Amino acid sequence: MSRPLIGITTYFDAARWGTWVREAVISPPAYTKAVDRAGGAPVLVPPLSQGAIDGYVRGLSGLILAGGVEVDPAAYGEERDERLEEPQPGRDRFELTLARAAIDAGVPLLGVARGMHVINIALGGTLIPWLPSAVHHERHGASTPHVITVSVSSKVGKAIGDRIEVSTPHNQAVKRLGNGLLAIAWADDQIVEAVELPGHPFCVGVQWHPERGDDNRLVDALVEAAMP
Repeated sequence: MSRPLIGITTYFDAARWGTWVREAVISPPAYTKAVDRAGGAPVLVPPLSQGAIDGYVRGLSGLILAGGVEVDPAAYGEERDERLEEPQPGRDRFELTLARAAIDAGVPLLGVARGMHVINIALGGTLIPWLPSAVHHERHGASTPHVITVSVSSKVGKAIGDRIEVSTPHNQAVKRLGNGLLAIAWADDQIVEAVELPGHPFCVGVQWHPERGDDNRLVDALVEAAMP
């Protein structure tokens, strides 16, 4: 059986090899390794022309919206907090359009950290632009492991169970859910840690990084959903 093609979004940044420093397409290797372990064939998707999106959607069997710099709050009508990293508006526009096209086409997709936010915004939702100010603590911005509660009836719950310990710093979080999305995992302060789109073959966003470490169950579930 041929392996399903799983797209992984990327970004542009300067990279060094030898004495050269040039702009490069960047993707942490954990994503490609996780897709390979799950039985998929990873394909890197650079944020280039919007005209390429239809081709990606037709050619890919599944999609991972990877983590990275927070989405520019201008994408959902808010002002950017000066404490956020410099946004990548080109990447934001490309990934929001790609996410909408994949959702409309029924392509299985997994949003990781920033990728969860992209799914939420693509469906008309909003984010908390600077989370520490909203929750009055900075635990979400630290790398301290914490336990989250997961709905057992969700695709995420069926893959990983009702509780999981995660460690993933983030300074934004879901505020208003996108159209049709359900919150299916929460931190102890009720910040949404995962979302899901009912009726879609596999449209899941999680705040943590399931591609890291030894637990590959969520990436396994994505690749299984992408199998012909």
